[in-house]
Amino acid sequence: MTAASAVLERPDEVRVEPEKRVRDRAATERNILDAAKALLAEAGFQGFGINAVARRARCDKQLIYRYYGGLDGLVEAIGTDLGSWVKDRIPEDTGGMFFLTYGDLMERLTLLFLDALRSDPLMRRIVAWEISENSEQVRRLSEARSKALSVWIDRMRGSLTPPKGVDPAAVNALVLAAIQHFVLSAATSGQSGGFALKTQKDWDKAAAALKRIVRGVYG
Repeated sequence: MTAASAVLERPDEVRVEPEKRVRDRAATERNILDAAKALLAEAGFQGFGINAVARRARCDKQLIYRYYGGLDGLVEAIGTDLGSWVKDRIPEDTGGMFFLTYGDLMERLTLLFLDALRSDPLMRRIVAWEISENSEQVRRLSEARSKALSVWIDRMRGSLTPPKGVDPAAVNALVLAAIQHFVLSAATSGQSGGFALKTQKDWDKAAAALKRIVRGVYG
């Protein structure tokens, strides 16, 4: 039997094979990404490398080169993944219609950012690295995360615009930086600037204050 006749006699197998490869590749990519994130959260960049990620993911290291182009590509993918967490909480297709004002949008985003930092140890690590290290890997993570967040804001705001006379880039950067400092301080000492951050009641007060600040700027 020739190879051609074998193919003709088994058309179903030939048709489903490409789809199966796509599913397998997606699953493998996700497995590698999850393993890399877990390893980075536990060991930091000191123990982060192709061989270590491959061992954690239980895969051939050549797959990391094939799917991510190497360690740099994997680092960028981690940053993009961490910057996209907000997409799981607010549907993108609602656009600006989901929010009545630009202030509504930023209030929601800042509260989500606060919750994400509190619940994600890897994100806290990355934020700490961003302000304490000046390595190429940290820059890649930071840039990818920031880009993903900016893309989300642009898509979600639709036709919404900030009040006249307000510089949203400067205001948003300062607010997000304040949240980062708040959460990192809480993780290390349980307080920030003398304000206790140990109980849920403490965090509820912090969230209420954050909303007042955002509303005070954007109305």
